[in-house]
Order: sequence, then C-alpha cells, then structure tokens
Amino acid sequence: MSQRIVYLNGQYLPIEQAQVSVLDRGFLFGDGVYEVIPAYGGHLLRLPQHLQRLQNSLDAIQLVNPLSKDEWIEILQTLLTKNQGQDQSVYLQVTRGVAEQRDHSFPDAIKPTVFVMANLLPAQSKDELAKGVAAITVDDIRWRACHIKAIALLANTLLRQQATAAGAAEAILIRDGLVTEGAASNVFIVKDHVLLTPPVGPTLLTGVTRDLILEQAKLNGIDCAERDIAEGELTQADEIWLSSSTREILPVISLNGDAVGNGQSGPIWNRMIDIFQQYKDVLRTGAE
Repeated sequence: MSQRIVYLNGQYLPIEQAQVSVLDRGFLFGDGVYEVIPAYGGHLLRLPQHLQRLQNSLDAIQLVNPLSKDEWIEILQTLLTKNQGQDQSVYLQVTRGVAEQRDHSFPDAIKPTVFVMANLLPAQSKDELAKGVAAITVDDIRWRACHIKAIALLANTLLRQQATAAGAAEAILIRDGLVTEGAASNVFIVKDHVLLTPPVGPTLLTGVTRDLILEQAKLNGIDCAERDIAEGELTQADEIWLSSSTREILPVISLNGDAVGNGQSGPIWNRMIDIFQQYKDVLRTGAE
C-alpha cells in the first residue's frame, strides 16, 4: 500500500507526520474555512469555481488568502500525482493560524495554517446510485451565515447523526417552514417535470455541484428554477435529490419513513445522472 502524502504549511509529508499546534485557532475556535474538490482522471472539477468559493469564504471571515491561484493549483495537482487513484477528492483547509494565547479577538500578524489532503473517490455505478437513500427532515439549528464554508461543523454533525440514528443517510434542514439544504448536501425536488432547488442566500452553501446540475439541466432542456421550497412540498414531490462534491447526485426514495414518489429513482434523475456521468467522462480527457 502506497504512503499517503499531504501538504502542510509548505511541506509535502506522510500524513502520520503532519502535526498542527494545539494553539491553532482552527483547533480552538473552528476559525477557518475549507473546500472539497473532486478530481476525475487527475482533472479537478470546476477548479475556478471552487477557488472562488474559497476566496468568498476567506473574505467573509476577514482572512487574507495565503496562496495565489497558481500556488493553489500547483499544490492540488502535486497531491493528485503523489497519491494514487483514478478518481480522488481533495480537501483543503485554511485556518487563521497559531496565536501565543487563546483569545477570541483576531491576533495580529500570525501566519495562516494551510492543510491539503487527497482521498480516494470510490466509483459507484448508476445502478448502485439508483437504489437511492433515506432522509429525514429536521429543524435547521445552524448559525445565520451558512454561505460561509466554515470548518466549525458541530451543528451539521449533530444533524447528520440524528439522521444516522434514524437509519437515514441525510437530514434535510427546515428553517421557518422552508427547505434550506442537507446537513452536508444541497437539495433538489422534481414536481410536475420541473427541477427545483432553494435560491442562493445566507441560509445555504452554494454548491459547485448544485450549480453544475442547474447549468446542465438548462443546456439539456430540463425545466428548472431556483425558488423557495416549502416543507410541505417535500411530501408532494415526485423526486427528491441530494447533491455534493463527493456523493454527486443521490435520489432520495424515502422521507421520514414514507416513499418519495413511487419509492424508486425517478425519470428526471435518471436523465440527469447520465448527463452528469457524460460530463465527468469529458473531464477525464481534460476537455472540460
């Protein structure tokens, strides 16, 4: 088995040797942001969009980007080369860094901590994905700046664990009677052949995969719209999907123990997953 190599503050080293100070503000406060970028055949999916979202998150927490675009690209591509796997996902994290003492206020003149690692991205066939997953609805207990991809994920963790304890794969979050997103995914529904997803705003993280789905739907003649989705619309939906960088597009076949539609992956999902797989195949050739 090959040795797993990660990047930490300018060094490439085995993951067992990667160490961060206990005074790092990411460890003490969750003071940092992250990105997850899938790569197919060594080609990173929508890299400019992921790097822009990283910049948006850094700007939102008032942290200067420690690396240039070219430096980020070099690190990401180097890790893909150093770690074996046809398909991988790259996790990158930037924290405010290590201060001399624990203090809520931003310390002066400290260097951000940059950590990047690559993980294998297991391949799943369309037939495997089509089996679908179960989900539950829960109250959205998170903070009011969910558009920031922050590393402080305790609320998301608790919500996902609530789903796990109920025998479900994901928790779909409800705030003020409206669907926001999943604990670790964006949410789509299909009703009367129209694909719908909640609009961009502070209550949800704008997913790169989410945006790709909307783009490809429009290009391929699938009616779609971004609008508020009431909680009651979930129970009336013909299809429900979850999307994320690592899980791609999953059909939800059971919601709170009741079947979604006919309890199977729907025709719009079946069409979209074919479109998405074709997009990945093109990306593998480097022709995105």
